[in-house]
Amino acid sequence: MSTSFDSDRVTRKVIKNVLAKLQKEGEGALIRNGITEIDQALLDPFVLLVDFSFSLPDGFPDHPHRGFESVTYMLQGGIIHKYLKGHESTIKAGDVQWMTAGRGIIHSEFPEEDVNNGLQLWINLPSIHRMIEPKNLELSSLEIPRAAKDGVEVKVIAGDSMGIKSPYYTTTPIMFLDFTLKPGSQTHQTVPESWTAFAYVLEGDEGVFGSLNSLAIQAHHVVVFGPGDLVSVWNKSTSRALRFLLIAGEPIGEPLVQCGPFVMSSQDEIDMAFEDYQNAKNGFELAKSR
Repeated sequence: MSTSFDSDRVTRKVIKNVLAKLQKEGEGALIRNGITEIDQALLDPFVLLVDFSFSLPDGFPDHPHRGFESVTYMLQGGIIHKYLKGHESTIKAGDVQWMTAGRGIIHSEFPEEDVNNGLQLWINLPSIHRMIEPKNLELSSLEIPRAAKDGVEVKVIAGDSMGIKSPYYTTTPIMFLDFTLKPGSQTHQTVPESWTAFAYVLEGDEGVFGSLNSLAIQAHHVVVFGPGDLVSVWNKSTSRALRFLLIAGEPIGEPLVQCGPFVMSSQDEIDMAFEDYQNAKNGFELAKSR
């Protein structure tokens, strides 16, 4: 990756730009769905991207998951995860939690403070890995590699950028980068040509993606890129920083059915997941203790 343009690369153009609209979820939570069911085929291997905000005493009581991996990235406040297996962890602003739901987990998520904001990305698993053993890993902000040059700062949550490589991996290979561009700066990030790539704008209103002549894109928009091996971004603002996530991953190219907390390969497998949870078996044995 370089902060300067490489003419030998093929720059990815923007093929879709969608505002993630604010909506209510459950009791008191506010969310923006950056990836919806209609975009899942276009954004393979990604299933969901949720920008969430909730406050005490709201939260998500014990609920199951199966068939995917997730990355939770806190921007403000904190979130408390509790698992029926007994593990409990709190991730705060700048921290990350990797979770592999695999064959089945049951957990709860509750806010730690009055104001809590973060993002959760769901990543599909190939069918051969869908029923692997569940696991989770928490990383503090201080453990996440970062680099800065020419007005560009990047936190490398997954993948590599500016000569820095994350030591952490998901089963499905991905790139997850948190960029901040000072006014007037630019960045040009290489991405494997065969991978799906998109950006989610966190802050700023004069970010230009794909082409210097493109229209500026504001916060809370999902920017989907077409073919190529380079993502180029410019901050045209003279006074305000631009912050965005650049997310890319290797497509799986297999059937996908997502229903509530489960991500499987067919409706029959979705039905089986609900049955297993209701009967506390095949990964959901601890549901008996609820």
